[in-house]
Amino acid sequence: MAYILSLDAGTTSVRAILFDADGKSCGAAQKEIRQIYPQPGWVEHDAEEIWESTRRVVSQVMKTAKLRPSEIAAVGITNQRETAVVWDRRNGKPLCNAIVWQDRRTAGACDRLRAEGRAKDIQKRTGLIVDAYFSGTKIAWILDHTRGARALAKAGHLAFGTIDTWLVWKLTGGARHITDVSNASRTLLLNLKTAAWDPALLDLLRIPATLLPNVAGSSEVHGEVTRIPSIKGVPISGIAGDQQAALFGQMCLQPGSSKCTYGTGCFLLQNTGTHIQPSKNRLLTTIAWRLGSDPVHYAQEGSVFIGGATIQWLRDGLRLVRSAQEVDSLAQSVPDSGGVFLVPAFAGLGAPHWDAYARGLMIGITRDTSAAHLARAALEGIAFQVADLLDAMRADTGTSISDLRVDGGAARSEPLMQIQADLLGCPVVRPSVTETTALGAAYLAGLAVGYWKSPASIASQWKVDRVFKPRMSKDQSQALRARWTDALERAKKWEQAAPARKSATPKTSRRARA
Repeated sequence: MAYILSLDAGTTSVRAILFDADGKSCGAAQKEIRQIYPQPGWVEHDAEEIWESTRRVVSQVMKTAKLRPSEIAAVGITNQRETAVVWDRRNGKPLCNAIVWQDRRTAGACDRLRAEGRAKDIQKRTGLIVDAYFSGTKIAWILDHTRGARALAKAGHLAFGTIDTWLVWKLTGGARHITDVSNASRTLLLNLKTAAWDPALLDLLRIPATLLPNVAGSSEVHGEVTRIPSIKGVPISGIAGDQQAALFGQMCLQPGSSKCTYGTGCFLLQNTGTHIQPSKNRLLTTIAWRLGSDPVHYAQEGSVFIGGATIQWLRDGLRLVRSAQEVDSLAQSVPDSGGVFLVPAFAGLGAPHWDAYARGLMIGITRDTSAAHLARAALEGIAFQVADLLDAMRADTGTSISDLRVDGGAARSEPLMQIQADLLGCPVVRPSVTETTALGAAYLAGLAVGYWKSPASIASQWKVDRVFKPRMSKDQSQALRARWTDALERAKKWEQAAPARKSATPKTSRRARA
């Protein structure tokens, strides 16, 4: 069996990638998925579209590579993590569109939990900040706002899942309703110490336990594919949330090793081993993975909601450029941003600020401001946010990192990576394979079926493409970061301060199927 098939169900697209025993990509297919915006601050996906896109990319990559199911050793799945899907077990149909991790509709519910004094206990149990980012309040919202959902849940007819759970359900024809520990730890419902659903949190959010999937390891055989002929009978043996998969794919196996993924958002993770590292600086404590019967491994995480999506906004929203490469060219054509700062708080601010009411801000514009200055300010806005995360992480752990491993689509940007090294004051290391999210899922799947013998046996596959060394003086970077902080403060709580607006009664974009 020559290959591992990795399914990467991201925020903007679904991909199928074949990896060989050397960790090299040997074929890929990709399909974009629609971004649905029913009203400001809401973001949805069509879960059925995600499934159909998965079927298509798998069939395409298998056909192009001319492979039979017997030539695939295992399937690994990685996914956008906090996105919530609720479906009817009887027919496998979603009740409504999936609520995406970027969605802010439950910010008010999170405010009420904080006002009730629940935040400290929730963080102690889950390692998470009370925020609309996570799945728990999304599930409650669907049950409360989709017609007939509460009655269906009471009758035991409904199932909840993050995207990994949804895909495993569909791939196995409804035979398996599971999630792995890394995805489960992002729901606001899992107890970090026990790695099991927490009854007190289920009661608090009024979520019936019957909705929830079984919690499994990240690297073990979960079932077999039955619904896609080209891979029928292949075991599904690896599951991890996208950022944990990237941490594993970057071979950050030792405590203290860190990586940042530059995708739609930016996600900085540091391995803390089997130790739970509580945060005093509003970072997250999360489960990294569990390999077979090994103990659970943990990580500390900082999340930026809008990272590479800033570049997409320049292209699709402002239509300032036609490609990401054009952003890089513009940014490199000027020595600095000309005093312009862009705070890309389009979906609020993540760690360490956790401000659901912050909104995007561009400041410092003068008559001399050009498209090149805006492009550079956009890249700097991404890098500033990551630097803030690393400061908070350093304050929590008391240690400084020697370098930062990077991956994701935006990590291909040469000027962005150089700006990041300048602001951090440490080397930024880009591996030869930047799509380490899919690679990490492949490694987890392959380890479970003996395709690879141990994590140590695959660590040597990680290779450096380029190291970006700091060129800016510490005084210069500190001055820039101080100015960034000024701009950031002006973007905070913007929506909260807005006059009350009349709006229609909230409802899902598709009616419940009862």
